[in-house]
Amino acid sequence: MRIGVLSGGGDAPGINAVIRAVVRKGIQNYDYEIVGIKDGWHGLLENEFLSLDLRSVSGILPRGGSILGTSRTNPFKHEKGPEKMMKNAEKAKIGAIVVIGGDDTLSVAYKMSEYKLKCVGVPKTIDNDLAGTDFTFGFNTAVAIATEALDRLHTTAETHHRVMILEVMGRYTGWIALEAGLAGGADCILIPEKPFKINELCRYVKRRQ
Repeated sequence: MRIGVLSGGGDAPGINAVIRAVVRKGIQNYDYEIVGIKDGWHGLLENEFLSLDLRSVSGILPRGGSILGTSRTNPFKHEKGPEKMMKNAEKAKIGAIVVIGGDDTLSVAYKMSEYKLKCVGVPKTIDNDLAGTDFTFGFNTAVAIATEALDRLHTTAETHHRVMILEVMGRYTGWIALEAGLAGGADCILIPEKPFKINELCRYVKRRQ
């Protein structure tokens, strides 16, 4: 059996570790042939593949980014995109695809299953906003970086007698803000899930100052 593997959306720590695991497990345990799909769904749309073997994934474990590249291509926004991808998958004799991605990438995988493309989703997003998993990989690193930034801001804020605001990523979820704020000793943590009144916030900040 030939198994495809792709990574879509933003890059996050751990993608190469997943690619390596898929290749090693597929070859050593099941004698599968593994095909890398370049730049997310774009690669399947444009017929851009890369043969993966044990040698090609050797040493990639600690590397950031993705050796396959990534993109935010949505085939459903292209004319006959899903049909074109199915033809390319059949031509390349790909029986199933391991899809590494977050909301958008896995939403495409879900829709492609309706076209009878077998997909296995691996949850990857620093936002940690996917159901069915305790933590998405990439999230812990994002929290660590944001916490480090908070630690550095403390001394500058105290030295200059300033109120500092740190904005972090997360789209519609406040996981990074919440956990980094707790770890970094923030006085106020604002998250999308909890509405707030700006006047109350300002009063609290003035009182704290």
